[in-house]
Amino acid sequence: MPKLVDADTRRLEIADAVFRVIRRDGVAQASLRAVAAEAGLVIGSVRHYFAAHDEMIVFALRTLADRVTARIARRAEEIFEGTPDRLEATVRLLAELLPHDETRSAEAEVWLAFTVAARTRPELAAEADRGHEGPRTVALRCLTEAAALGSLRPGLDLALEAERLAALLDGLMLGGVTQPARLPPRLAEDVLRRHLESLRA
Repeated sequence: MPKLVDADTRRLEIADAVFRVIRRDGVAQASLRAVAAEAGLVIGSVRHYFAAHDEMIVFALRTLADRVTARIARRAEEIFEGTPDRLEATVRLLAELLPHDETRSAEAEVWLAFTVAARTRPELAAEADRGHEGPRTVALRCLTEAAALGSLRPGLDLALEAERLAALLDGLMLGGVTQPARLPPRLAEDVLRRHLESLRA
């Protein structure tokens, strides 16, 4: 009997193949044919799950954003539970957005490729915007909770500081992907820590 494959599982496998092709060759090379070959499928199988190329690419971008969001949520619970040092916990949490291991490096490289492609591909814009908001949401939550605990200098504009922190994270991610030797994980975390210390009461 032929092996039955769950549709959701197959779509995620195809998304993973999209990521591998994009990381290796760029978004422009992630055609249905190239992705099918990467996934070990015939092109008709990919078309069974995605009616069009754009649908496949948008699904992959959404999958990437969902995975990062879910991991951040899990890590937040682990990192902050019972910790006496919220500054270091915050550094560790925000570093989840930086390319500091194979998984996060792959995510960052693919995300940057998607972001660049979204400038000229309107079908990617909505998901790219959602991904862009992710670090800002995390940054604002971290700062809001720190302010509620009295850990930040009084009078800070938290919305502005969240944007500033998110911009720093964007820059650290870009540097970590494009110049990893110049911006290794320890240095990136030191930069992040120094910025957070500058906001403390």
